[in-house]
Amino acid sequence: MNQLSVENLAKSYDSRQLFEGLTFGLDQGQKAALVGVNGCGKSTLMKIIAGLEPTDRGEVSFRKGIRVSMVPQNPDFDDQDNIVQAVFSEDIPELNVVRDYEMALHQATVDPENAPDISPLIEEMDRLNAWDYESHVKQMLGELGLHDLEQKMSDLSGGQRKRVALARALIVNPDFLILDEPTNHLDLEVIEWLENYLATANLTLLMVTHDRYFLDKVTNEVLEIDEGQIFKYKGNYANFLEKKSEREASDAATVDKAKNLLRKELDWMRRQPKARGTKAKYRVDAFYETKEVASKNMGRQEMEVNLKGERQGKKIMELEQVSKSFGDLKILDHFNHTFQRKERVGIVGPNGVGKSTFLNILIGEIEADSGRREVGQTTKFGYYTQEEQKFDLNARVIDVIKEVAEYIKLADGSQVTASGLLNQFLFPPKMQFNVVGKLSGGERRRLQLLRVLMNNPNFLILDEPTNDLDLMTLNVLEDYLESFEGCLLVVSHDRYFMDKLTDHLFVFEGDGKVRDFPGNYTDLREQGAMPTSKKQESGASKKQETASATPAPKKKLSYNEQREFDGLEKEMAKLEKKKVEIAEEMNTKTAYDELQKLGADLEQVKAQLEEKEMRWLELSERV
Repeated sequence: MNQLSVENLAKSYDSRQLFEGLTFGLDQGQKAALVGVNGCGKSTLMKIIAGLEPTDRGEVSFRKGIRVSMVPQNPDFDDQDNIVQAVFSEDIPELNVVRDYEMALHQATVDPENAPDISPLIEEMDRLNAWDYESHVKQMLGELGLHDLEQKMSDLSGGQRKRVALARALIVNPDFLILDEPTNHLDLEVIEWLENYLATANLTLLMVTHDRYFLDKVTNEVLEIDEGQIFKYKGNYANFLEKKSEREASDAATVDKAKNLLRKELDWMRRQPKARGTKAKYRVDAFYETKEVASKNMGRQEMEVNLKGERQGKKIMELEQVSKSFGDLKILDHFNHTFQRKERVGIVGPNGVGKSTFLNILIGEIEADSGRREVGQTTKFGYYTQEEQKFDLNARVIDVIKEVAEYIKLADGSQVTASGLLNQFLFPPKMQFNVVGKLSGGERRRLQLLRVLMNNPNFLILDEPTNDLDLMTLNVLEDYLESFEGCLLVVSHDRYFMDKLTDHLFVFEGDGKVRDFPGNYTDLREQGAMPTSKKQESGASKKQETASATPAPKKKLSYNEQREFDGLEKEMAKLEKKKVEIAEEMNTKTAYDELQKLGADLEQVKAQLEEKEMRWLELSERV
């Protein structure tokens, strides 16, 4: 059943045509990812579909009666609102009574003597049958870590604002959900919860994301905007790359064939009398159609990164007994590390534990409270910050680069002009003389990345580098970083990016504790060693932590325990297979009752699998 129809959509800004004649649709239960290079119009298209921006031509229509929610890339709120006002902003009777009921309970807790009478609210909850809805809302807020509903929006970080936006969109149980970079600014805990929620939810989804693990797990279709047109691919991201390559090869063959035919037709056109009426009209029309195909530009430009880092000496940087606190918040507690050449470190931990502060201590922007920081004479930092660099919006793109240098050294020892370097970073000559204010958010981030790399650093620090960069740019950046000769430090919530580029991790556990883990993110996850945010700590987990601080002597496995341990891996493999089968079956079903039953089965299998994994870990410690 069709839920979204987009027909002949066209949009341009100034003289820049984003897309023309865009036509596609989404059926109930489809979960599609929208991809394309920065500046192709992905976010603009999402806003047009959500009704937040007008189109030049064409129509967007949703199936009558469905509920549509959107989470934009940068959610906008009234800073004077508190969380509860921001989350419960939709005018829905069930939502309104749940909001009033929760606020009344909160007031009764804070000021019991002046507690309001909640009897009318209970009656209204009964009348609207809103108790299940209230349970759903509470669960959603808890999973997203939103507990203090009185907090003002002006006091929240970017990650907290993103969680509020997700809560606002999800608690209304939308039939159609639009997400623009949903994982930006979220910590890994929340990303994994959201991933599982969307993968099993009975809704239609259209999203833009750079997170390839997230894309693969949640979506079953990829829509690509390319050269102002849209192309559809069934399956995951890997399948999209394969089919895209096949399409481009087919297009190139078609263009070559048209060029050969054009040469023959051009000769015929020249030999015929000039008066068009004397020529066969069908052949003249065919000539112009062939000319249009043959003139199609197949020389697709890809971003190039050929920049060279400065030579690195033996001493890179040493940190000895480094401590840092802000009031009661302890960031580092006697941290020690000596960086080596070509070291590749990922940094993980919940939001708010001080990862960005740590990076600023490394580059000397923030001074430690105590300890020693010694930097080698040849060490040259390059720092790509999480915040978008504040460019002069009226400055020309080329002038932004010329501020740093007119000529830049490449990896092969040659030099390139500022204009040539911009061209390698997908800023063609025509765009170089545009003002920065006309660039998309992703294009500005690419310009920021170029400014960092063109200084030829040999100690590169990347704080959330995947935010706002398109997937094609990320692939090129990853290839460059894999061959980078200097030190690399990465803070990222993009698990694919972390897995590909890091050899070990600094795991920020809170209260100044930083663990050096030998492996990548997936290794950390599989070993169950991920740090958890305070929102998910329970009495049981705290007892476990206390017990682990003073470990009891380990006993060898008994005969029965050894047999149990030997069988657990087979049982876990069966459960993993069953989980995949249920998820695949859910993608083929549309009936709500069938999806509800399959969802319950999936949760049961996940619970069994988690129980087996915990038992396996417990026994493996004693093997």
